[in-house]
Amino acid sequence: MIKKGFIFDLDGVIVDTAKYHYLAWKKLAQSIDVHFSEAENEQLKGVSRVKSLEKILEWGNKTIEEDTFMELMALKNNDYLGYINTMDESEILPDVQKVLQFLIEKEQGIALGSASKNARTILKKVDLFQHFEVIVDGNDVIKGKPNPEVFLSAAKALNIQPEQCIVFEDSVAGIQAANTANMISVGIGEPSVLHEADYVFPDFTKMDSEFLNEIINK
Repeated sequence: MIKKGFIFDLDGVIVDTAKYHYLAWKKLAQSIDVHFSEAENEQLKGVSRVKSLEKILEWGNKTIEEDTFMELMALKNNDYLGYINTMDESEILPDVQKVLQFLIEKEQGIALGSASKNARTILKKVDLFQHFEVIVDGNDVIKGKPNPEVFLSAAKALNIQPEQCIVFEDSVAGIQAANTANMISVGIGEPSVLHEADYVFPDFTKMDSEFLNEIINK
């Protein structure tokens, strides 16, 4: 059996914490009189907290002191943590468990590659922590997506070459990071947004075992 590395993003791929990020950023932005659309919010997906706040300030044409910047990031994180503390298995997106189980049975390498600094907490909340051989999150890397560091670190920890890895991502930055790392990129979401991906599925319910077998044997 060929062993490939399957690397999953977290937010919007395994669980829908993207909605909680949106609510927390929206609240913070409004507090400093900045308003952004859901379309602009796509640019915040998959990127670090620092980069996200920088973008929000840019949209509002605002400049703030570094101390205030750090305070705002902490406020946003506290709001977000308030949301994720209520999470349970019901928050896992459709057929994620089915895909993970299939890959476990096929003895494939399974890793998480996420910008979230709360990834381990979330995986434990939804009872998926034990499914991942490797977890690389925002605490483990310096450069955020679209830099490929998170995925390259995951591949290295799995001891699998980057070109033998497959990345599941819902963000443009994540797809770009996977492509830069020379990995197969699978977009989860809208083809119009994730058109740079090698493959795009609206969600895991549309991804069958035939596709997964094909990717494993490619």
